[in-house]
Amino acid sequence: MSTVLKLTTAEYDAMVAKGAFDGLAKKIELINGVIVEMNPAGPVHDDLIEFLNQWSVRNTVPEEIRVRIQSGLSLPELDSRPEPDVLWVRSRRYLDGHPQGGDVLLLIEVADSSVKSDRDTKALLYAKAGIVEYWIVSAPEEVIHVYQDPSEEGYHTQCTVGCGDSVAPLAQPKASLSVSELFAKE
Repeated sequence: MSTVLKLTTAEYDAMVAKGAFDGLAKKIELINGVIVEMNPAGPVHDDLIEFLNQWSVRNTVPEEIRVRIQSGLSLPELDSRPEPDVLWVRSRRYLDGHPQGGDVLLLIEVADSSVKSDRDTKALLYAKAGIVEYWIVSAPEEVIHVYQDPSEEGYHTQCTVGCGDSVAPLAQPKASLSVSELFAKE
């Protein structure tokens, strides 16, 4: 009989510090105490992240919001260290540790093949962590799933915006993102 070895974020951090994953060709993250392999990024995924990065930087004030790309998020109470594609966090230096749930103003995951796990596993994880706003940019559907009002049971408010629509984050209501522009083929 085999069992899954569950890790805390402290144990995971110690492994990282000791070089346990150095040279590993795969990208990984800690989700609910389990090391999970991340899907390799394709050109569409990378392009969407770059677009969102540029949009984020143009629409935030660095003294208020820091934009982090594919950077660690520490959720020790949930034994998780995900690496979301885009994070808007409270503006400060994070030299002493990764941002935590209370630091996050907007979290965006770009999904190509990971839509199901982003909608199920990660949505519940981020809601339990109190992430106030979570977007899934779904490349196959060319839509953005928007989640707000987190609780232990999940997000209470959910909607989907598609081409022809725009969406603005709670943290910056004037920062309107056109879904058609995001998914433009040019």
